[in-house]
Amino acid sequence: MSGTDVFVPTSTLPETGLQHSYLRLYKKARRNGADPGRNILLQGVETDSGRVRAAKREELRRSKPILKRQSAPATAPVAEASQTSPALEAIATCESGGDPTAIGGGGLYRGKYQFTYETWASVGGGGDPAAAPEAEQDRRAAMLLARDGAGQWPVCGG
Repeated sequence: MSGTDVFVPTSTLPETGLQHSYLRLYKKARRNGADPGRNILLQGVETDSGRVRAAKREELRRSKPILKRQSAPATAPVAEASQTSPALEAIATCESGGDPTAIGGGGLYRGKYQFTYETWASVGGGGDPAAAPEAEQDRRAAMLLARDGAGQWPVCGG
């Protein structure tokens, strides 16, 4: 069902202001050459079972700062972007939409690069990867990529 629009009853749509700001940022990110991934407002959210459901208000709110970063002009100085390789940027975008607080796989995968606790610890991380600062996640993902290659991210690393 990937890429298929989903019927969303008007009673479940988020408030109009949130819709407009999400769509504006999504379109701006695409115009600026970023790949913002799936438009969750129009195309819904793909579940683990392959079905598509309507995006929740909180998912749209969490997506807005990511889209804002992606829609920033290329000339704007971004500290993290200059320290993160294009390969890691692509992996992070694919894995979590670039959200350092993302949690997936029923809580198994955490943070911007969707670390497991075991993998996080193997590169010197402590605690919850999703609670670690973004710069630390970038640094530890770079260590993992250098040590084991992109195979650590079987879907997004190839």
